Amino acid sequence: MKKFLLFLSAVIFLISCTGDKKISDNEIIIENDQMRLVLASDGTAKSLFYKPAKVECLIEAKKVPVSTIIEPRPYQNEVKLAYPNKKTTFKSNSIRKEGDKLIIGYELIPWESTIIIKITPNYIGFTLEKFDLKVKDYGIAMTEPPICEMWFLRLPVRNRGHWGDWLNVIWDDKVVINVLATEPSANIDSEEGEGYRILEAGVDEKVKLTGVGAALITCATDKLLDNIAVVEKDYNLPHGVASRRNELYNASYYWSDNVNPVNVEEHIKYAKQAGFRTMMIYYPSFLESRGYRLLGNYDTWRSEYPKGRADLQAMLTKIKTTGIVPGVHFLHTHIGRDSKYVTPIPDHRLNLLRILTLAKPLGIKDTTIYVEQNPAFSTMANDRRVLKIGTELISYKNYTVTKPYMFSGCIRGIDETTINSQPVGYMFGLLDVSEFGATSVYIDQNSDLQDEIAEKIAEIYSAGFEFMYFDGSEGVNPPFWYHVSNAQWRVFNRLKPEPIFAEGAAKTHFSWHMLTGGNAFDTFKPEVLKEETRRYPCKEAPRMQDNFTRLNFGWLGYWLPDEETVGTQPDMLEYVTSRAAAWDCPVSIQANPETFARHARTPDNLEVLRRWEEVRTRHWLTDEQKQALKNLEQEHILLLNEKNKFELVPYEQIIDIANGNVEVRAFTFKRGNYIYVVYWHISGNKKLELPVNSKYITLLENFEQEIPVQSGQNENSSILPLRNRLYIKTNKLTRQELITAFKNAKIIH
Repeated sequence: MKKFLLFLSAVIFLISCTGDKKISDNEIIIENDQMRLVLASDGTAKSLFYKPAKVECLIEAKKVPVSTIIEPRPYQNEVKLAYPNKKTTFKSNSIRKEGDKLIIGYELIPWESTIIIKITPNYIGFTLEKFDLKVKDYGIAMTEPPICEMWFLRLPVRNRGHWGDWLNVIWDDKVVINVLATEPSANIDSEEGEGYRILEAGVDEKVKLTGVGAALITCATDKLLDNIAVVEKDYNLPHGVASRRNELYNASYYWSDNVNPVNVEEHIKYAKQAGFRTMMIYYPSFLESRGYRLLGNYDTWRSEYPKGRADLQAMLTKIKTTGIVPGVHFLHTHIGRDSKYVTPIPDHRLNLLRILTLAKPLGIKDTTIYVEQNPAFSTMANDRRVLKIGTELISYKNYTVTKPYMFSGCIRGIDETTINSQPVGYMFGLLDVSEFGATSVYIDQNSDLQDEIAEKIAEIYSAGFEFMYFDGSEGVNPPFWYHVSNAQWRVFNRLKPEPIFAEGAAKTHFSWHMLTGGNAFDTFKPEVLKEETRRYPCKEAPRMQDNFTRLNFGWLGYWLPDEETVGTQPDMLEYVTSRAAAWDCPVSIQANPETFARHARTPDNLEVLRRWEEVRTRHWLTDEQKQALKNLEQEHILLLNEKNKFELVPYEQIIDIANGNVEVRAFTFKRGNYIYVVYWHISGNKKLELPVNSKYITLLENFEQEIPVQSGQNENSSILPLRNRLYIKTNKLTRQELITAFKNAKIIH
């Protein structure tokens, strides 16, 4: 009986360990305390079991190969003869475990890949070590793997309600499954299926084929960041988790391109008035620039900085003493067309979109360039039609797509480059000119020019900056999944101290460790700001939350009222910053003291920002309030009530005030038994004649200060000041009566 009980206990234990699934002898088990990965000997993934909750994470009844090799065409002679010569995928069809290594075989081709396994309590690591031929003679003289791409880990994870496309993570309230790169060269992607998604980690021959790794994390959802932090530590990655846990994670920033030692105190004054904890300084504030590019050698200082970096350092110290943390905004992949890297002799490390060959010699005075290749689809965008031939840049007006192939209407030696002649057969390129203003060109990321620029950026950063915006991140050559984040990494790993947080114009998987919050959207005009906020940041925010991160709901422009626009108004900023707060996201505003000073409503605008920054700092919003703010059609106002405490209430705009006059903006809301209207003039100081008995309303500067109401020409009218934000309070009138009164009001000049 005792032996039987021991046997029964062992059976029960095995059943509980396998999630009620039998593990056969021809299956491979890789596990830690959190998960058990089961691979079948036929090269497919069979099970991924989350132990604590007894949850099967893979889709059942799907024989998905755990690895695939992709060749641009079949290379083995017999395969080449038997199958079409095209890009071909070969599936894994065998797998065995030898110590800490997986050996994977593939259908049709005689290759085996070796994957090193690293088992830790927090994750399981997979590193592609090598490829081996299983035959002595491959049939052709080749010493390198004939592979263009390869996926060394593929897991068909069932959908769980949340999918993070940036972090490559599937999750619900209980469990999270994440396939995470452990270094920049790992290609992390996914393939969608019906009810599941294949999470993949792979390599690309254009980047690196071996020594590339990824980590598999399967854990409780609230422990994901803890486990990623361990991966970051073990593989010496940027501290993406720490940045998301920093107190400045949700901090909005004051953004400016004209901060200098002369006006920095004015900037600080406005930044403090708006409650900003951080200030982003765009590089034209301290380096000479013309448009969307840098000049010279990244050390051409503006005249306001006669001592160069020393003046910058002193200015940043002054900013910090006020409690504001400074950051820097750089175009890290852009090279100015009037910089030393372009003129008088273009650097050989500028990126070329395609390579062409001279079909005829190029003479000093030639304006037509004959080429061997068809130049079809060469750019025809204005100011981007540039050829780099030897020591010069040449613009072209047009080209032919039938023989003889040629570029015509050429202008020689543009950008003050050095005109040269070249022989037939000379190879040259189509220059990769930025699509943003065509005033800069992109770096060849396969050269060391990005490292050279990174050193210059790091030297400037070390003057006292503490966070970073990576602008122009999309300006790289393919493959984009690698070069976008790797260009950022080549700069980021030189920044000392490591940025508290960073943002960027573009992102790929590995960027998650560097870019705390992804991108900030460009500015939208006041008349469309709310609509565009709903259309873009509000749609991206839940996707970013699925990736365990946030975005920036800025950049917000700051517009003066004029004949074409009502300008930036408090309700607009209230809408954007409140929606951002609903998703624990910041905003940013493009700031200029002169513009602030000229806008009559700047105190109100900045007060709106200040209140919401305090909300972020104090984490004041409840989950219920956040959910209410996610109703994008309902606007809200954050009040300071009679007790000087925050109070969040919904409000609605009154349309067609004073018979359609756009000078007045007003919104109604209810508190207790009272109906309120908050109203203001967009740009001036006037009076408003409201067809309401002055005895029926109370006028408030704020909720503690009452303003006397002047009677109008008759007892059923009141004369109200029309300037900054004021509040009307009543329990004598209905909401509709107040709305009608405002529609029939008159502005008194």
